[in-house]
Amino acid sequence: MAYPSMGEAHRRITDYLNKFCDAVSYQDVASLAQLFSFSSNSPSLLSLADALNFFQDANRLIKQSDKFSQFGEILAPLFRSLQSYRLGNLVEAYHAFEKFANAFIQEFRNWESAWALEALYVIAYEIRVLAERADRELSSNGKSPEKLKGAGSFLMKVFGVLAGKGPKRVGALYVTCQLFKIYFKLGTVHLCRSVIRSIETARIFDFEEFPRRDKVTYMYYTGRLEVFNENFPAADHKLSYVLTHCNPLREANIRMILKYLIPVKLSLGILPKTCLLEKYNLLEYNDVVQALKRGDLRLLRHALQEHEDQFLRSGVYLVLEKLELQVYQRLVKKIYFIQKQKDPGKAHQLKLEVIVKSLKWLEMDMDLDEVECIMTILIYKNLVKGYFAHKSKVVVLSKQDPFPKLNGKPVNS
Repeated sequence: MAYPSMGEAHRRITDYLNKFCDAVSYQDVASLAQLFSFSSNSPSLLSLADALNFFQDANRLIKQSDKFSQFGEILAPLFRSLQSYRLGNLVEAYHAFEKFANAFIQEFRNWESAWALEALYVIAYEIRVLAERADRELSSNGKSPEKLKGAGSFLMKVFGVLAGKGPKRVGALYVTCQLFKIYFKLGTVHLCRSVIRSIETARIFDFEEFPRRDKVTYMYYTGRLEVFNENFPAADHKLSYVLTHCNPLREANIRMILKYLIPVKLSLGILPKTCLLEKYNLLEYNDVVQALKRGDLRLLRHALQEHEDQFLRSGVYLVLEKLELQVYQRLVKKIYFIQKQKDPGKAHQLKLEVIVKSLKWLEMDMDLDEVECIMTILIYKNLVKGYFAHKSKVVVLSKQDPFPKLNGKPVNS
């Protein structure tokens, strides 16, 4: 990097200090937010960082002016963080940024209005991103990554500042979404519960008053939590909300939503069209859908095995694995219709050995006891209506609606 002259470095630093003070004085949140956006790697911030690393005495400039010194506890650590960030010392950059962020929060508390919320959003975003990068640096040096956890603690403090009465409370949902991203990244999703309770039960919050962007993100993460908890109707409601309200031009985001919504819909007996899977490059679900349509257990297991890593990373493998019962239902239904064509009078009586033979044709080797167990589960879960005649090894199906449709309801647990 090319360092500026002493005079040019002094000018850049003074210019930044003036911009900060003016933004606060005139409550110009757009200008203030830009001053904190490290990850944007804007030329103005990078040139300021070079000036700071060359000048090495920015604290003197802050202290010698009453205009700047009133914000000294904010500006000094912010400058140190920017210097370290420019030099690639990300752990040091995080430490200084966290100190700056805490000082900013103290100042933010004193402002009665919510004019600086957008700047606070930038700080919340930047501390999370910087913590992730600092943790990667720590891991590469054989040290324990702990900064993202620290960022989570800081954001909980921010949430506490915002979660009160008054105009600042509309910022609570943005901070909540940043916390969700941290908890999902760390694998500590159980920590989401306390924040969710605060948002959904506290009387001070009206969900509809939050910005649309934050509502969509919040519903996406809480929808994913419902998937993990196998609460599929709630997951369907939340993820469908996200799909309806997200930007239709952001195909990558739509794909991310569908990655979770499709398994939920499948669990509720709703199959996506092939054109949808093709449009959003979600063809890993194609064989799963075909298996459900055909009653092909072999195809379902093959699809789960082929895309196992992908489904495990998404956290939907167990959800898809439980679709086996629906596949069995479809297989039994196909046998029933074939039998109905051959002998309508006895169509409702299915011999277990016929089901065993069908499974063998699919290269699924099961004995009569295993098939009997499966049929018992299907009847118990209301996927098949009827009863089991043990002596004759026959399933006697109901003559009215022997295969109830899920119609958007989950399989009975």
